[in-house]
Amino acid sequence: MRPFWLALGFLTTFPVPKLGEVQPGEMRAASAFYPLAGYCLGGVLALAAWLTQALPDGLQGALLLALWLGLTGMLHLDGLLDCADALLAMKPPQERLKILSDVHLGSFAFGVGFVHLLLKWQLLAWGPSPWLLLCLPAIVRFGLLVPMNLYPAAKQEGLGARSREGRIGLALLFALPALALFPWQALTVLLAVLLLARWGAGRLGGGLSGDVYGALVEVGESVGLLVAVLLGAG
Repeated sequence: MRPFWLALGFLTTFPVPKLGEVQPGEMRAASAFYPLAGYCLGGVLALAAWLTQALPDGLQGALLLALWLGLTGMLHLDGLLDCADALLAMKPPQERLKILSDVHLGSFAFGVGFVHLLLKWQLLAWGPSPWLLLCLPAIVRFGLLVPMNLYPAAKQEGLGARSREGRIGLALLFALPALALFPWQALTVLLAVLLLARWGAGRLGGGLSGDVYGALVEVGESVGLLVAVLLGAG
């Protein structure tokens, strides 16, 4: 159970047992359980959507967005904001890597963050089904493992580098129910994640960092919700 608890503790703010120091290779093993952590996150979101379905759409969407951010500790949003400043900067790759490590936010971060949160709020206000909310986080976190296996680490330190080369086979088994229920969302999310990862790797000199992985999760979730709206499904 330790790899599962590591995955849950890394990707969410759910309480987990005290795990002590993470040993080399443990984060790689934990990556196989990313979809299960996604189901846990999605389960709470689905329950919240069902409990608040009588509220006005805009208010329900805002509450779901706040809950989503709270359950992830804004970890992925932080990655998106850092990536906005770094990847959009007209700088060489090494300078962009330094920007990723800067704790201060620039104009790109504020602009991208505002548009992203506004879009996600509106997509949640549309009223996606509890089933989609249950499955989408698992789909996205499975999709994250593909670029993690394709690209080297842009920085050798940090949890992003330690999580590389994830156990994609076992993760696929866990994600299969979600992939089967929402195949079009899954395909589009995977395509979006791969395209963004390729662009990000090109901007960082060929590798990816933990911040990019966070950005991939945020973009993947919004893309999945958008596809559901366009299909009138979910």
